[in-house]
Amino acid sequence: MSNPLQGPEFHHNPYPAYAQLRSSGPVQKVPTGNGRYSYLITGYAEARAAFVDPRLSKNTARFFADQPSQRNLHPAVSRTMLATDPPQHARLRRLVTQAFTRGTVDRLRPYIQQVTTELVDAFLPDGRADLVEDLAVPLPVTVICHMLGVPEADRPAVRRWSNDLFAAGQPARIDAASHDLAEFMAGLVETKRRAPDDSLLTDLIAARDGRDALDESELVSLAVLLLVAGHETTTNLIGNATLALLQHPDSLAQLREAPELMGTVLDELLRFDSPVGIATFRYSTESLTLGGTDIPPGVPVLIAPGAANRDPAHFPDPDRLDLDREAKDHLAFGHGIHRCLGAPLARAEAEIALDTLLTRCGRLRLAVPAEDLQWRHTRLMRGLESLPVVFWHGRSPGGHADADLRANS
Repeated sequence: MSNPLQGPEFHHNPYPAYAQLRSSGPVQKVPTGNGRYSYLITGYAEARAAFVDPRLSKNTARFFADQPSQRNLHPAVSRTMLATDPPQHARLRRLVTQAFTRGTVDRLRPYIQQVTTELVDAFLPDGRADLVEDLAVPLPVTVICHMLGVPEADRPAVRRWSNDLFAAGQPARIDAASHDLAEFMAGLVETKRRAPDDSLLTDLIAARDGRDALDESELVSLAVLLLVAGHETTTNLIGNATLALLQHPDSLAQLREAPELMGTVLDELLRFDSPVGIATFRYSTESLTLGGTDIPPGVPVLIAPGAANRDPAHFPDPDRLDLDREAKDHLAFGHGIHRCLGAPLARAEAEIALDTLLTRCGRLRLAVPAEDLQWRHTRLMRGLESLPVVFWHGRSPGGHADADLRANS
């Protein structure tokens, strides 16, 4: 039996495969290659329960300790906070929680708007753009690099290494990027230690050198995680959400008419095409039963937020984008103690990016047929390689980017 989570059709549109798997039950045993298998969770109730089940561990070091591997991932990438269980996870998360509270993010919003405005200004006169390359990638990269104190000259390399970490099917490229990024971050730590500033990285160094006893490897690993996780998911969120609106002109018009609903609407956009298709690695530490399926100890368990968010048992008519839907309980950011730490920041960046696009780019539409769009070949992330669009950038007497805000095609 082939792996149902691979192939160009799955990457382009995984939802039929998810639905087919779910039709046989919310938890399925699936092959993952080399005679191995995992248990895939596609049901909403089962995914939500699995996210908080202590019998599902994220300690990858323990799981792979006795398994030979040809991989050469740097420990700063392979053993991040995401790959830990309590109490270690709680200690590490506590050190960075304050940087991503809603209050802290609200204070960042003027900077996020400034960056967004500059990015849109750069492509606005052309009347066309690649919204992945020109907005969805550079916006969150710039913001998280600003927070961590990454020099502007180093940001293109950071962006390249981060992208390489998700190069599915290219283990050598992934491994090399992990070392490049970790070595860069270790060097930046030394720079900040010699010349402290007001960055988040300087705060983490203080924790390393202070009472929290954050050791050097944990410090570098935490910084790498924040750098990568701080923009990869948001890039996909902005791209996926924009595409969903472009493919649903009535919803786009509805949001143009009521931009104050952006915060609520974003939940439905996150549900409809989640930026994370399958959550990071977990495995069973003992026997358990989920969704009527018995799972033995010591096997990988894959939680699929992308599938769970389309479960008709929880979200009626799930394949329909409905901006009036109450979708705040979606699982796009996970659930429980491992819920995405940067969710408030991701939401703020997406809200500002979408609002700016809808305000300034009238008659926004795809520049190519939707079926020609290329999706990233990665199982975990769900995101576009590019999103070419065209638009009208004139202004009506009332100040709107488009005199007819409903004209989207």
